[in-house]
Amino acid sequence: MDNWQAILSVITFISVIILVMTEWVHLTIAALLGALLLVFTNVMTLEEAVGYIGNSHGTLGLFFGVMVLVRAFEPTKIFDYLATQIVLLAKGQGKRLLLGIVAIVTPICAVLPNATTVMLLAPLIPPMAKEVGINFVPLLILMVFVANSAGLLTLVGDPATFIVGDAVNISFTDYLFKLSLGGVIAVAIVIATLPFLFRKIWNTQLDNLEELPHPQINHPRALSFGAVIVFFVLLFFVVGETLPVPVSPAAAALLGAALALLLSHHSRIDSVNNILRDVDWSTLIFFMSIFVLIGGLEKTGVINGLSGILAAILGKNIILGSLVLLFFVGILSSVIPNIPLVVGMVPLLKQYIVTVGLAPTEVLAQDFQGQFPPEVLPLFYAMMFGATLGGNGTLVGASSNIVAAGISEQHGRRISFKTFLHYGIPVMLLQLVASALYVLFRFLL
Repeated sequence: MDNWQAILSVITFISVIILVMTEWVHLTIAALLGALLLVFTNVMTLEEAVGYIGNSHGTLGLFFGVMVLVRAFEPTKIFDYLATQIVLLAKGQGKRLLLGIVAIVTPICAVLPNATTVMLLAPLIPPMAKEVGINFVPLLILMVFVANSAGLLTLVGDPATFIVGDAVNISFTDYLFKLSLGGVIAVAIVIATLPFLFRKIWNTQLDNLEELPHPQINHPRALSFGAVIVFFVLLFFVVGETLPVPVSPAAAALLGAALALLLSHHSRIDSVNNILRDVDWSTLIFFMSIFVLIGGLEKTGVINGLSGILAAILGKNIILGSLVLLFFVGILSSVIPNIPLVVGMVPLLKQYIVTVGLAPTEVLAQDFQGQFPPEVLPLFYAMMFGATLGGNGTLVGASSNIVAAGISEQHGRRISFKTFLHYGIPVMLLQLVASALYVLFRFLL
């Protein structure tokens, strides 16, 4: 591979990140122009670019399906109704509202991917905030923090944990016994920061609860059929891949979306054109473009080159390697969405442990189903914690962050890079330090 292509891929990727950080250009436009630059300079063909997007069809299919599913039931006013009930349960107290968001999101994220949870629950936040008279942006940011942190509770809670766990052949139950406590610690840190980072909302008290609007549910018959669709979609999310004929989460979400469109059309609660028009295409195009940009780094050998640097710096020191990797991947994950980052880092880390003689070459095979040497597993665990929790640092660090930003924009407010940074950096740093201590004492000492 020509050196100029590798250099161009790196410069393009860094330029896109800088444009997103400085907000000179909308993040979708920046990423799309960067991806197209790689095509027009022949770093990759258009066919190869589409191939890199296709490799992530599961993520894109899942996002599109859930977006359609959520939008199809908006005319029923179910989100407004639930938002009012949550405010009433919180008795108008800001602190109860914040703790309520943590309590609702945490268990759901244990069984559903975090970005999916944000898509399902985020539409509740703007009407809820409006009723209490507060800005909904901090509440969306909190939801993202909890979703990303609770994603560590189980193997399926975050795409990054699943990708890493699948790479080292760890089972669902092994994960629960070895790593779930790290997710508990991460959520506890978010709770501990609430009175400080969200001080204004924490101290809010709404006295005149009886004056709250009480929205009525529209089209109850259609909504009851919709509830059945959502139930089976969620069921397939949890058990679909264990069935004799496996059903992926993406396939379940797309089937749910198709059935929701059929229900909306048949019951005349909304038109198919209206629903599809309101899908958050901006977020989907951003992800497609990022997958192409990461593909450029992979194709030009940049990711392989980094594994050689890693081997030279760390050698065979597992303790140093795990801690360095946790913070390195954590910081990197704050500027690179964690799904493509982990997809790129897994082969890099496998190559590193083979290069320094810590594992046999068989582990590099795509279909390797054996056990990894136990002494190298902390490296993968450290990468998992770094990638997942580092995503809390900035607006582009995790898929759920970008999903929340898209939903916020659809409700009339932009989450700026700077605003997210204000909340994200303290949470990320505290969580990375805590998870480093957890990995150190649980697996290395």
